[in-house]
Amino acid sequence: QVQLVESGGGLVQAGGSLRLSCAASGRTASIYAMGWFRQAPGKEREFVAAISRSGGSTAYANSVRGRFTISKDNAKNTVYLQMNTLKPEDTAVYYCAAEDHYIGASNRTPRSGYEYDYWGQGTQVTVSS
Repeated sequence: QVQLVESGGGLVQAGGSLRLSCAASGRTASIYAMGWFRQAPGKEREFVAAISRSGGSTAYANSVRGRFTISKDNAKNTVYLQMNTLKPEDTAVYYCAAEDHYIGASNRTPRSGYEYDYWGQGTQVTVSS
């Protein structure tokens, strides 16, 4: 089992920045890709960003590319999401996700929530206009 705990959410003005953290514990050696998803009120959960096992490959939703940066510290078993130039439409609950061991390439950055096996509780990000 893998446990994920997000932190760093909060209230920020449009144009501001936040840094989210996701700390993984448990069977962390089995984790391949990790990702960030978000869900706004009345909306489906959507992909935000993903990072491969080593951190060498990343993927971003078009809506956040150039503004958000995903990174990781394997020694700390922690994934980060640096969010800059925040917009009101970024307001959502942000969830961290982890993919369990994958028999295949280790540079995966899946965009579908169905590809992930573990999820955090979420952290609220609110961007005021």
